[in-house]
Amino acid sequence: MRTLILILTFLLTPGAALARAPADPVAAINVALDGLHDAASKADGPRYFALYTDDAIYIGTDAAERWTLSQFQAYANPYFAKGQGWTYLPRERHVVIAPLPCRCVAWFDELLDSKSYGTSRGTGMMVLTNGVWKVSQYALTFPIPNDLAKHMTDEIKRFEAGEKVH
Repeated sequence: MRTLILILTFLLTPGAALARAPADPVAAINVALDGLHDAASKADGPRYFALYTDDAIYIGTDAAERWTLSQFQAYANPYFAKGQGWTYLPRERHVVIAPLPCRCVAWFDELLDSKSYGTSRGTGMMVLTNGVWKVSQYALTFPIPNDLAKHMTDEIKRFEAGEKVH
């Protein structure tokens, strides 16, 4: 009887429910991406980077930021070691499972909110690796409203040309 009570207690606790991956691939991907953002906000480097494939690519907001996983770790780990993460809160997300028999590849896009930058967009690809959805590529961008695009791209061109920008 005591064994039955322990088993039922374990199965009915919220932590146990979170430990089981959802059977629905879109739900599982949402859990993985939410975990990615949570780990980043808590500066939890090991948990954060465990959500990427070994050959993952991270594309940052700067044109020079196209990093392999090890390059991205070299950039981020010093911040994480000081307890400094980054917080992006998902506002909206779309996930598409590739029409492959394995149902093992997906792509996503998400609008994110950040105190530092306001609205940003994350896009990427996920692959099912040993039963776990992992990020294969992630790109973070700052969407520019169309009414501001000409001015902003002119500023970027001036910056790239070495001119003073304002």
